[in-house]
Amino acid sequence: MIASALGASVIAIDVSEDKLRIAEDFGAVASINAARSENVADAVKEVSRGGAHVSLDALGHPSTLFNSVSCLRRRGRHVQVGLTLGDQKHPPVPMDRIVAHELEILGSHGMQAFRYDALLEMIRRGRLAPENLIDSHISLDEAPAALMQMDRFDGRGIKVISRF
Repeated sequence: MIASALGASVIAIDVSEDKLRIAEDFGAVASINAARSENVADAVKEVSRGGAHVSLDALGHPSTLFNSVSCLRRRGRHVQVGLTLGDQKHPPVPMDRIVAHELEILGSHGMQAFRYDALLEMIRRGRLAPENLIDSHISLDEAPAALMQMDRFDGRGIKVISRF
């Protein structure tokens, strides 16, 4: 939603058709179902006519990281938001491609606090509608169970604790 609002041509990638439709509703110009694609990076290169300028892995899985770096065009930039943890904390990356194509790899914990004003201004002006990302409202008592189910990736959006 934010990238589209800033003028980027977003290509969404997921294994869920439902979530890909949501991404398109929020501005993605194309979508790729990774479960149905033989080669996600090649699919991105085809749709983008040469590769992405910027890629973002929000999941933090070795395959999403690898594909995200592999789909970049020369001098592209990859941003890693999703943490790779446990036995996946040292994932393989296509270092040959990183060097040969002079790619940038950045890690991110998310938006820096000093940028919140610009984000809130985009919401105030109606360029962003984060409320449309809400899947359900839950109570504080329901939060532990919801947290434990996050690895199932069910639902269409985020859960918001609104009852205390």
